[in-house]
Amino acid sequence: MNKLMNGEIPLNFKKNPYERTQWHDDVEDPVTGEVIDDGTPFMSEFANNFEWGIYNAYRFLIEIYRRQERMRVQLELDGRVPGNSGTFADTLDGSTNKITLDKALTDIIEAVAIGTTTLKVESVEGFTAFTQVTIFDDVAHEDVVITDVGKDFIKVQALKNAYKKGAKVARSNVLIDMVNAEMGVGNWQTFNVELVEVV
Repeated sequence: MNKLMNGEIPLNFKKNPYERTQWHDDVEDPVTGEVIDDGTPFMSEFANNFEWGIYNAYRFLIEIYRRQERMRVQLELDGRVPGNSGTFADTLDGSTNKITLDKALTDIIEAVAIGTTTLKVESVEGFTAFTQVTIFDDVAHEDVVITDVGKDFIKVQALKNAYKKGAKVARSNVLIDMVNAEMGVGNWQTFNVELVEVV
């Protein structure tokens, strides 16, 4: 029996990974109608081989398209800015070129009022002075420049809004959808917590 597909395959194959099944009809005696040689039986394994073959073929086509898009964007940019080698491009498919999204993110650990300049935060990792950040919760948001970073606080320009405990301080409030190759606006997250009694 052929080696049948039963799941996703690596995309770096060197030969066609799909093995076909050679189908045969029943052979009947032309006089008596008796089956003298059984044909190929149809089994779920064969049907699943079809399905996984089609699925993996589409995966491969999508990967080819993504690679072509990266090359197309790089060639276009190279024509406009010779020698940049696609530095200013990201096709948002999970394979970044030479730029990466700054994902530094932390929580404000106590509510702050309008005009506040010092934010007590959960972590200062990834934040540096004289860079811009977005502060947001489910009510308000604004962009400010960091003026100083301490051990457990970040100093910013005077806030124009008040923010709740748990508000976010982020270098980029962007969510990247790698399936649709799109950038979307990130949201302030809320969570449901269920308390379970431990006996």
